[in-house]
Amino acid sequence: MSVFTGTLTADLLLGDVHSLKEKRAVVRPIVAELRRRFAVAAAEVGDPDLHRRARVGVATVAGQPAQVTDVLDACERLLADRPEVTLLSTHRQLFSETD
Repeated sequence: MSVFTGTLTADLLLGDVHSLKEKRAVVRPIVAELRRRFAVAAAEVGDPDLHRRARVGVATVAGQPAQVTDVLDACERLLADRPEVTLLSTHRQLFSETD
């Protein structure tokens, strides 16, 4: 039996945000939705002092690499479809237990 872990880091540009408090009000619901809909670990992982930029990290574990890819694809689509943010870039990594 194999174990595969995948990570996705997404760089987001936030819309009409003028403070860190407004940034949190946009990013927290997105992170919560990722966790709830896809049973992944998700968090804001970068750019804490920039009020119009956010970096969100997602991690998942599965028995097949295709399962990991499918979950990360769905997470990326969710981020890309959110009207309050613009998905600027993503970075993915896939790890197996032998790495």
